[in-house]
Amino acid sequence: MAQVNELLPIGSIIILKEAKKRLMIFGIKQTDGEDSEKTYDYVGVIYPEGNMGLKSQFLFNHEDIQNIYFRGYDDIERQDFIAKLSELYEKPEVLEK
Repeated sequence: MAQVNELLPIGSIIILKEAKKRLMIFGIKQTDGEDSEKTYDYVGVIYPEGNMGLKSQFLFNHEDIQNIYFRGYDDIERQDFIAKLSELYEKPEVLEK
C-alpha cells in the first residue's frame, strides 16, 4: 500500500500490471465491504466505459499500477483532504486494520 500522500487524484487514468484495459480511479482508501474489510488504495472503473455496476468496479493498490496515463485534478481542497487523511492513517488503531 502507498503512503496517503502518494495516492493519485480521483480521475487519474491508469493500467494495472498484466491488464488489457485502462481504469479511471474514482475513489481512494476503499474497503472491500465483504467479510475481510480489507482496505485498498483505490477503486476504479473501466475506461472509457465508466461505471456499469458493482461488477465493473475494481479494488487495487498503488503497487499494482503499471502505467499512469493521466493524473487527475489536484487543488487545495484535495491537498487539505489528503493532509487530513494522512493524519487519520497515522493513528495506530487505523493501521491495525
